[in-house]
Amino acid sequence: MSEVENASFKDYLQRLMSALEASLYEEAVSQLAGLHSAEIARLLEAISPKNRIQLWPSIDVGTQGDILKDLNEDVRSQLLSEMGVENIVKAAEGMDMDDLADIVPQLPESTLHNLLLTLDYKHRQHLKRVLSYPKDSAGGLMNIDIITVRDDVSVRTVIRYLRLLKEMPIDTDQIFVVDRAYKYLGAIHISTLLTHEAEQNITPLINKTLKPIPADMPETEVANLFEQRDLISAPVVDENNQLIGRITIDDVVDVIRDAAEHSVMSMAGLDEEEDVFAPVIESTKRRSVWLGVNLITVFIAVFFIGLFEVTLQEKISLAILMPVVASMGGIAGTQTLILVTRGIATGRISHSNLKMLMNKEVAIGFLNGVVWAAVIGAATYIWFEDELLSIVIALAIIANLIFAAFSGAFLPSLLVKLKIDPALAGGVILTTITDVIGFVAFLGLAALVI
Repeated sequence: MSEVENASFKDYLQRLMSALEASLYEEAVSQLAGLHSAEIARLLEAISPKNRIQLWPSIDVGTQGDILKDLNEDVRSQLLSEMGVENIVKAAEGMDMDDLADIVPQLPESTLHNLLLTLDYKHRQHLKRVLSYPKDSAGGLMNIDIITVRDDVSVRTVIRYLRLLKEMPIDTDQIFVVDRAYKYLGAIHISTLLTHEAEQNITPLINKTLKPIPADMPETEVANLFEQRDLISAPVVDENNQLIGRITIDDVVDVIRDAAEHSVMSMAGLDEEEDVFAPVIESTKRRSVWLGVNLITVFIAVFFIGLFEVTLQEKISLAILMPVVASMGGIAGTQTLILVTRGIATGRISHSNLKMLMNKEVAIGFLNGVVWAAVIGAATYIWFEDELLSIVIALAIIANLIFAAFSGAFLPSLLVKLKIDPALAGGVILTTITDVIGFVAFLGLAALVI
């Protein structure tokens, strides 16, 4: 096995950083030789902008196109800004239309004009079609590099046609059958063609169970279909059922990876496309927005605490125990929030079964509330030797866990209806709700009872 196969990404990065720190740029470039474009893209994302700019011009222009499609948007934009029009055009040669469509929005108008001039009429129309769909839809994800045949030919004719092509598109596991109006009829696996008589008509061999994907279907739903049906490729059709492209498993893997990164980064209000080594001022501006939003939610919670200022002054133990109530509600609500958000994203939860799930989560919240209310109430009594205080915190825990479960189940659905990403905003809103409910329940009951 070669060194390239044996070495880990960590080893590559360490050697690359050592060469860059010693200003040995030629050695650094040589270390990238023989690596896959995706590996080079990952290494470029892991070094500083200054070092990227130093290395990029020395990388073969033919390879640059493959690398650009694997970079996140921030890093890709930076490198494109350093390239001349001629080099961008050369790097774009041979790129799939879906990959080319990803970089087009980041190109200056003059560069885009020159790039379009290099494409023939057919490819310009294909690019225009891909760009006409949202980036996060099946139409924006699809590749127009497909093989089609009519349903009135024999197996021999199809095989002869495939041989004339000399090269088939990557991940071609099946060919698509269309009628004279280019409307989708079904698909035939390559293995099916190879295992049937040459003179047989292909009509009986057509797999009509492979339903086409509408071009406007969200990419998350596309990923779910591929996962559920174990697909390698799938046809994409427009509103008239005309075949316009196909989606392959490599595109879906990118969607799944991006979705996972988005879920993790959104919890902290960050963008998965953000450059890890972006300039300090730029990163500060992006993060300040989220800190500002968080500050507003904190002041909301503080406002409600302030309503019970007199109660807190009379019994300092309430201030000591407040974080317990808020924290328990926050954890319980977050568990439900993540479960429901994930369920909505995968299509397992919809309006039809949301009510049933909410009932289940509220029941769980109640049972957990009773169990932990008993534990926390007992601990409070041992600590402060105050029966009323123990009863108050126990009741507040039950109330907060029930409401936290309800909020965690209902909030994602509400945010989706408002066209707000629940992965991004759900956590902050839920924490504010559970803090406010916890404080009001605990301090309100204390004011009444104690």
